[in-house]
Amino acid sequence: MAQLNLAIVGHVDSGKSTLSGRLLHLLGRISKKEMHKNEKEAKSQGKGSFAYAWALDESTEERERGITMSVAVAYFDSKNYKVVVLDSPGHKDFVPNMISGATQADAAILVVDGSNGAFEAGMKGGQTKEHAQIIKSFGVKQIIVAVNKMDVVGYSKDRFDEIKHTLGTFLLRSCRFEESSVCWVPLSAMDNQNLVSAPCDERLLSWYSGPCLLNAIDSFQPPKRESEKSLLMPICDVIKSSRGQVSACGKLQAGTLQNGLQVRVMPSGELGTVRSLERDGSQSCSTATAGDNVAVTLQGIDVHHVRAGGVLCDPDVPVAFARHLELNVQLLDGAQPMLAGSQLEFHIHHAKEAARVVKIAGLLDPKTLKVAKKSPRCLLAKQVAVVEVLLQGPVCVAEYSKCRSLGSVSLRALGNTVALGKVTRVIEEQK
Repeated sequence: MAQLNLAIVGHVDSGKSTLSGRLLHLLGRISKKEMHKNEKEAKSQGKGSFAYAWALDESTEERERGITMSVAVAYFDSKNYKVVVLDSPGHKDFVPNMISGATQADAAILVVDGSNGAFEAGMKGGQTKEHAQIIKSFGVKQIIVAVNKMDVVGYSKDRFDEIKHTLGTFLLRSCRFEESSVCWVPLSAMDNQNLVSAPCDERLLSWYSGPCLLNAIDSFQPPKRESEKSLLMPICDVIKSSRGQVSACGKLQAGTLQNGLQVRVMPSGELGTVRSLERDGSQSCSTATAGDNVAVTLQGIDVHHVRAGGVLCDPDVPVAFARHLELNVQLLDGAQPMLAGSQLEFHIHHAKEAARVVKIAGLLDPKTLKVAKKSPRCLLAKQVAVVEVLLQGPVCVAEYSKCRSLGSVSLRALGNTVALGKVTRVIEEQK
């Protein structure tokens, strides 16, 4: 059965964690005992409706604030896929964490709140548009738009059509999703309507005959894997044991891993040997292939050389480690003008660095990507350009044409994503 890494994204309070928790519960991945415990604790804090969300929002701070802050990972099996759920934070303060989840995704569910005013808030000044643009820029081509909380609007077809027209126009024109790759599913996570089976509420059944959410997930085309390429695994997390062992966690983007294999750990360049592998959080395995989410326990290497934002790679094909890069970027709608000298926050796979724009080489025609104007003084919202950036510290990186996951970038400033782009050239590598 193929693995599908599925990011759950969308504006804060659209019901992403509740939807994920309800889905896991319906598919038997959350026990009755665990669910009863969550319900009891949620009610005791006056947050009864958060019981399903707490299946994924496990930290005390997340529960107290009522929001997801980090990317929660869970697993379930559908008819066609072993699904890895990446439940991403929707609050604007935690967009960097959402980006980390998006880099691992094969497909996505964009959750929107169908209630009056809430959808509009997510579109205007909220994270709905930002999340859609981020997942597309990181190579996600297939999405489900889950119009949640339809019970609040009486399962109104007019409301669903209004949302589909407004958001659909943005997804097709601004994000450039293919219409055939966007599936629209009206549902209610709280009322359990249209999640794993056809709806039973006549108000929805009277006009909707499409797939339920689970069937829509099964309709995704299988993601293409690059198992034949050289090993490449960006490290999203590191686990250090009391016995001095270290495990690197992440999605294996290319190549294969097996017990006893020697790997190079960048940026240190040190060599280590795979001692053991775990897939999907806890399942021991002897081999992992591209697309798998794995924890790789290493031996023969100092634990300080293994860090989040690093990369496991083939000893003979080390990834570049650089701070001077050429990018092809598009400024987002509403972004402030970008000038040579602009200070930004640079995000690539699981790494983040302060950056400065050192040169705006040229303005590009958005359709042909040919140079329309050389060395413009500044860039404005929606414009596409070639720029050079200098990072405060070097990062593991590759040109986008060679590796999508190590070449997709986002640029942020003052808490907002201002541009998305690709690495087109590594200008100077660190020695």
